[in-house]
Amino acid sequence: MTSTTRLTVAQALIRFLAAQYTERDGVRRRLIGATWGIFGHGNVAGLGQALLEYGDVMPYHQGRNEQSMVHAAVGWARQSNRLSTHAVTTSVGPGATNLVTGAALATVNRLPVLLLPGDVFATRPADPVLQQLEAPHGGDVSVNDCLRPVSRYFDRITRPEALIPAVLQAMRVLTDPADTGAVTLALPQDVQAEAYQWPEDLFAERTWTVRRPGPDPVEFAEAVHAIRAARRPLVVAGGGVHHSRAEEALAEFAGTTGIPVASTQAGKGSLRWNHPQDVGGVGHTGTATANELARTADLVIGVGTRYTDFTTASGTLFTREGVRFLNLNIAPLDGHKLSGLPLVADARSGLEELTEALEMHDHRVEPAYLAEYTEDKERWEQRVEACFEADEPDIRPTQTQVIGALDALVDESDVIVNAAGSLPGDLHKLWRSRSRDQYHLEYGYSCMGYEIPAAIGVKMAAPDRPVWALVGDGTFLMMPTEIVTAVQEGIAIKVLLVQNHGYASIGGLSESVGGERFGTAYRYRSGDGTYTGAPLPVDLAANAAGLGMRVLRAKTVRDLRRALGEARAADTPTCVYVETETADTVSGAPGTQAWWDVPVAETATRSSAVKAREEYDRHVSTRRRHL
Repeated sequence: MTSTTRLTVAQALIRFLAAQYTERDGVRRRLIGATWGIFGHGNVAGLGQALLEYGDVMPYHQGRNEQSMVHAAVGWARQSNRLSTHAVTTSVGPGATNLVTGAALATVNRLPVLLLPGDVFATRPADPVLQQLEAPHGGDVSVNDCLRPVSRYFDRITRPEALIPAVLQAMRVLTDPADTGAVTLALPQDVQAEAYQWPEDLFAERTWTVRRPGPDPVEFAEAVHAIRAARRPLVVAGGGVHHSRAEEALAEFAGTTGIPVASTQAGKGSLRWNHPQDVGGVGHTGTATANELARTADLVIGVGTRYTDFTTASGTLFTREGVRFLNLNIAPLDGHKLSGLPLVADARSGLEELTEALEMHDHRVEPAYLAEYTEDKERWEQRVEACFEADEPDIRPTQTQVIGALDALVDESDVIVNAAGSLPGDLHKLWRSRSRDQYHLEYGYSCMGYEIPAAIGVKMAAPDRPVWALVGDGTFLMMPTEIVTAVQEGIAIKVLLVQNHGYASIGGLSESVGGERFGTAYRYRSGDGTYTGAPLPVDLAANAAGLGMRVLRAKTVRDLRRALGEARAADTPTCVYVETETADTVSGAPGTQAWWDVPVAETATRSSAVKAREEYDRHVSTRRRHL
């Protein structure tokens, strides 16, 4: 007879989560490393009590914002190669709906996170209860249903015994390399506290193997034939290279064949910046070298990429007549994009087999092609040096000089975290990635507010490494609250806070599409009612200090270099604050190397919009649909 244990649903859930493990390549680790939580009436007596009861097996972290807690969990998960993540619990109501943005970010980027929001009473003792959404079309709808479209798996646990199949399905999705993302188990507050006789087997250690499927023989043969037939092949490395830990396999493939490798935002760092075959970022924010290769490529080999519009320049980048696509991806959805040849397999397994097959045929690109992109890369690096240079160290730095100062300081142990604003474009073009996981850009959702909490998650997963959150003033104002968490826990992140008085990225975009930077600057109103007056006297450094962080102010390039060095050596949370030129001044980076489709008003009276529409129509005419 199976032995049982009487526990509440919440207690059973925490004990179950504490016993889950992943294994890949012989390495085994905890699947749920910790639980973040903010408590309210919807989870305080259920999951709150359970986390107190089982604190010896499930670490707990206190957050300040529900969205931020998800970002911290995602930072941990990405730094852990998706083999481990965190759970996040909130109360029902605004706490639960605050999870939606974080859940969308996780699912878009295919990073695992477990969400455990409270829910309204399953037994309906009173109707409505506090924070209940009354939906006249359905009595089983709650605010947690907002999480359905942004979750890879969703279930509402209305009876204790329903927890068992639900948690097993949840673990399956969290550990599925092709289909992971946010997983939501909505937990009615009365069910959380209800006791049940649980089978002891539920709490036994369970190991979930993270698969490395190899390619199908027919698809593989077609892939080898396509590569051998190509004269100007180009690899586009996406985030799947990192998720698979395929960086060494890619380096071997590129070195053996001589095929150049361009990278998406998620894939940057797949090769070190000084690897002979690395040609930098590709797409709207890419390098001139990579984008010229993309325009002339006859075979594009996508490895672990989703081919977003930034990568394809909204369908205007890969324009050579007869260009073909070969898509090595563990997700069939991505393997079939752009009508390409699918090679559905784990990135590392696929690359290793391709390298072996091509070696047998002594396949390598023509020397002239190798010499062409090598020379182009050298010219691009000279442009990078020019952007980083500061001939006058006692003046206010440009944004690219800020990046250059940090680039000159770090080594392969540092990790930089960024997500939104003008920094991602400059970083994709200019940053020199020195290790496979140094460049942590969240650009699938490009979520303002991600950087600081994600840096906390990264630092928790890699405590011995310097972790930098690169934050613009717009992002900082949206979500600085987890600074308090870093201070409370002694998590020594470094925040590089760049003040440029507005939404610099969207300001530049607005100007290019005829919007005249409307509503993008942080300034007083002028006499005509527009926000074109003096910059606001906001002291973000004082704000960071008020939240408990040590702050170093840098007014010049010389100050910045000193402050960055001091921050890197610090063992407490430290912020370097630097003011660059105002938002209506360019950052100093080379202009965009490829287009991005942002529709422009088809009819307007203002000349800026009319001119922008003419430029828009010109670009649209170059779009290709690959059939």
